[in-house]
Formats: sequence, C-alpha cells, structure tokens
Amino acid sequence: MIRFLNVSLMRGTKPLLESVDLTLNPGDKIGLIGANGAGKSSLFALLRNELHPDQGEIDFPAKWRMAYVAQETPPLERCALDYAIDGDVTLRKLEEELVRLEAQPESTENGIAIGNVYSALADADAYTVQSRGEQLLLGLGFTLDQMKQPIVSFSGGWRMRLNLAQALMCPSDLLLLDEPTNHLDLDAIIWLEDWLKRYAGTLIIISHDRDFLDEVVNVIVHIDERKLKRYSGNYSGFERQRAAQMILAAGALAKQTRQRAHLESFVNRFKAQASKARQAQSRMKALEKMEELAPLRAAAEFSFEFREPLAAPNPLLVMEDVNAGYHILDEHGDRVADKVIVSGIKFSLQIGQRIGLLGVNGAGKSTLIKTIAGELAPLTGDATLGKGLSIGYFAQHQVEMLRHDESPLWHLAKIAPTVREQELRNFLGGFNFPGNMVTSSIRPFSGGEKARLALALIVWQRPNLLLLDEPTNHLDLETREALTMALAQFEGTLVVVSHDRHLLRATTDQFIIVADGKLQPFDGDLDDYKDWLFQTKLGKGTTVLPAAGKDNKADFPVASAVAPPSAPAVNTKDQKRAEAEQRQKVATLKKPIENKIKRLEEQIAKRNAQKAEVDAKLAEPTAYDAANKAKLKLLLADQSFFGKDLAQLEAEWLALQEQLEGLAA
Repeated sequence: MIRFLNVSLMRGTKPLLESVDLTLNPGDKIGLIGANGAGKSSLFALLRNELHPDQGEIDFPAKWRMAYVAQETPPLERCALDYAIDGDVTLRKLEEELVRLEAQPESTENGIAIGNVYSALADADAYTVQSRGEQLLLGLGFTLDQMKQPIVSFSGGWRMRLNLAQALMCPSDLLLLDEPTNHLDLDAIIWLEDWLKRYAGTLIIISHDRDFLDEVVNVIVHIDERKLKRYSGNYSGFERQRAAQMILAAGALAKQTRQRAHLESFVNRFKAQASKARQAQSRMKALEKMEELAPLRAAAEFSFEFREPLAAPNPLLVMEDVNAGYHILDEHGDRVADKVIVSGIKFSLQIGQRIGLLGVNGAGKSTLIKTIAGELAPLTGDATLGKGLSIGYFAQHQVEMLRHDESPLWHLAKIAPTVREQELRNFLGGFNFPGNMVTSSIRPFSGGEKARLALALIVWQRPNLLLLDEPTNHLDLETREALTMALAQFEGTLVVVSHDRHLLRATTDQFIIVADGKLQPFDGDLDDYKDWLFQTKLGKGTTVLPAAGKDNKADFPVASAVAPPSAPAVNTKDQKRAEAEQRQKVATLKKPIENKIKRLEEQIAKRNAQKAEVDAKLAEPTAYDAANKAKLKLLLADQSFFGKDLAQLEAEWLALQEQLEGLAA
C-alpha cells in the first residue's frame, strides 16, 4: 500500500501540496489528474525519490520494484529490440554475471555459481525474453525490421515508444506512466490498454485521454487546491461524482450565506438594545465560530467556436485514380523514383461530411491527409478542387512549425496584416492568451499553449474543410473538451486522424480506413475497429499479447484439439451470430443518422437564437425610423434568411427522423 502522511511540497515559492493524506491499495489502477502545473509530475518525482517532501512522509513497501518511462533516450547504436529488453535490469545483470563466471577457470565453486545463475535466469524467464520483447514492440507499432535498427536512427516520438517498451519489460510492483499515449497511434493505444488491464501490480497514470482512463483505471486521484482527493471508479465516474459534489457545495454555501445574513441582521438591529444585548452577543460568537465555506471550484472553463465558413463549394474535392506517396531523390536532389503509399484513390468530399480516418501505424493516413491538403502532389491521377475551397490543416508537427522567437500576436498579424491590433488581441484573448502573454515569445510556452495557438490561427482563417492530423497532442483535458465541442458545431467538412476516441465519437459520423495500400469505407464503429485490429494486426483472433503480470511474462496460447460441436449447437450459435450481426448492422446504420440529427438540432437552436435576436431588434420603436433605413433593410434580409434556413433545417430533421423510425421498425 502507498500512504501519503501529512505531505506538503513546495517548488520554489509555489506550494503544490499542503498537508495531504492519501491511501492507495495494492493492485489499484490509478488515474492522476489535475490542471497543468498542479503538481502531477512532481508527485511522480516524490514516488521515485527524486524529490523529498517539505513535510510529512510517503510510505510504501521497500521491496516493491518500480518501473517508469525514462524521459531521455541516448542516441545509441544498440538495436531497438536489445534496448527494450534492457528494461529487465535483473535479467541483464544475470547475463553479465554468467559471462563473468564462464570466463573464469573451471572449479567446483565456479560450477555451482554458474548453476545458480542458470537457475535464476530460468526464474527470470530468460528463454522467452526475445519473443516477449518482440511482442511488446509489435504492439507499440514497430515492425520486425525496425527492431533491428539502431536507436540513433529513430525520431524523438519513436524513441519515447522504446522507453515505454523498457518500462513494460521491467518486472514491477509499481508502474508509473506519464502521458504514455502522447506518441502512440490509436492501434498502439488499444494494444496498451489491453496490456495494462492485465497488469497485476499497482499502476499510476497521468493522462489527458479520457477514453484511455475509462478503459484502464478504477481509481481517480484529483489534485485540486493543493489537496489530493480520491474517487472510486474511472474518469467518467469521477466527472459524475465531482458534478454532484459541486451541486451539494453550492447548496451548502447558499445555506450558510443565508444563515450568516440572518445572524448579521440580528446583531446589527439589536446589539445596541440592553434587553437584546445577550442574544446579540451569542450570535456574534456564532458568527465568529462559523467556518467560512469556500465554493467548490470547477476547472476553469475554456471554449471557442469555429467561425462560419465564407463559402461552401460542393463537392469540395474530387480525387480520381490518385496514387499518394513521396518522390525518392538522389544526392543531387533529382527525382529517381516514386514511393507509392496509398494507390488507386477514388474519393470525393461533400459539404458537411464528417469523416474519421482509421488505419494502423504506417498505413498512410498522414500521407493521404497531406495529399488532400496539397502538401504533397499526387504521384499520378487527378485531384480537382472546388472553387472557393479553404483548407484548415493541422499537422502532427504543427507546433514545431511555429516561430518560437515570436509572439502569438505576431503569428496572427502575419496572416491578417490589415486587421486592427485590438481586434487581433481580442481574438487571441478568447484562446486564453491574455495581457502580456499575447506579445511574449512563445518559446517558454507549454506544448498545450503552442497547440492552442496553432488552432487559433486555423480558426481565424474560416476554413470550409478542416484536415486534422492528431490535433489533441499536448492538449489537456479541458482544451480537448473545448476542441471537441467546437468541432461538433463546425459547419464545414471535417476529416480527422486522432487517437482520442472521445473526440472521434463526438465529431464524426462515418469512418474510412487506409489498409493494404488502399483507401476504403469502414462499415462499423470504433469497437468494430478494435476487433479488426486484434484480428488482423495481432493474429487472426489469436491472443498473442504478452501477459501483463508483475513479472511481465508472455502467455503464449497452445492450440488444443476440440471435438466439433453437435449440429443443434452450431445452428444455435449461427442464429445468435446472425442476430448479433443484424443488430450491429442496424446500429451502424442508425449512428450516422443520429449524429446528423444531433448536429441539426444544434444548428436549429443556433438559428432560432439568431432569428429571435433579429425579431427583438425589429420590435424596437426606433427600428423603422428613417435614419435606420439601411439597418432595417439588413435586419429584414436577416429575418428572411434565418426563416428560410430554419424551414430547410427542420425539413431535413423530419426526413432523418423518418429514416430512423424506419430502421427501428
């Protein structure tokens, strides 16, 4: 068990924890959450004994083995597989000891020592370590060829995956993971979820991925107001409990405010009267003893919305027999060959489509997005753009493309040189860049703040086609939620690649998949995609994931001879499967319709509000004055437009409701 006993921690002059008491049980899977800067990483440093509390103590069994992800990866020539296996430090020490002993002259004593080392190697599961390492790296997105490559050849994101593999290879009783999904694709995250669910030790995760937390953890620890509060259940359970607490706290605060006002009123009225002096005195003491209740503070809300696109061409884009990929250049920069990643693309984008792009790591999702965005020219085939197409493109490495020596205001002024500075400042203020921050260099900004700036620049340009390639990297939970809400209300066309399943579910209504070098529709939801991943990537339905016990030993299935079931059993099984497939088919057909209905209801509510505002202005006595003739003309035009648009939206809503009722029947 892990116990925090009256723990306080300061970083510089900033208090992070104050007199904290907390107990975590063995085997708990804990999600550690809190605002940026609340002290989550510092708490990990306390557990790793890299920081020491200013007050109190942290107690957990000294014999516990701890594993965590290193933040730096040396540029070694060592191959990726060997580096991952290095995570099992005990095993590597035993191997070194064996080499040392075998190099010594033969003797009875030496022979016994060698035997003991071989016995310890067997206990450490040394004879399956190679296959366990391969399975870990396969799950994290590495190919067999990549496993043989030196670490120095990998980019920063891939090196972080190698560090994660080391932590998972290490036999442990306590596993600390700080944002483990940041550098992973959706397929690797799904694999990691399955691994962590079966991890038998105590697990503490810092993550901004709510679906990942929901799948893995059974306890939430929230850092708020320098305290640690434990909640049972996953992240969704925490949100429900937190909301209920806020309602109760608001009620208690209102009650106390009424009591305080009543006591103060009595004291003020009667403290000067001799007959009431004693009662007034007792009420003054009651006021002094009354502990001031602080309102339970919600996380600071951040929200924004995409501005309505200026044009709406239809179709926005058409691709015919396009091959997408890269040119291979020689040392002089001359084109010598083409590398085709996705071939034979026949694809069009219509106004209002909301598409999630799926596919395993390396399948070509980013290549396709870059081709649609015009970052890469088609190798062959034709791509026709609609007149008035305006693309907002957020690339995986968008943050790195910003000028780190310049300010948010400089970046926005560069794309809006004729707009008044105050208007630009107001706009950036809406993205949480207030005061001096708007004119400061972005170099010291956090990754989340830089990503927020990149989003602000896209929103300003009022695109009618949004192409988002992993837009949630570096974003905290509040900003992810704000982005999800903004995308759900976006009136243009959306194509998104994301490992954040909550965002995908809330903002898209159809999926397409890049697989085997082709682009094709995916008839299903994210649960179907998860099943597809396990069947195709991980062995045709066979469980080949390494078991995630305390010793992280592989659990390889052995096929057994089972007599075929009798005919009636087969018929029953087939019937159930057919019924399940039918239910799944109906659910798959209903989901995009339900999503469209939801978006239409949001648009109808928005239009109703706009029309009500115009109606109110037309009802003002001065609306029909001669001086307001131009304004009146504009208001009447708006009223007519909103009325017609509402009628069209409501007709679409009714048609979709009829489709939904037909499917239900």
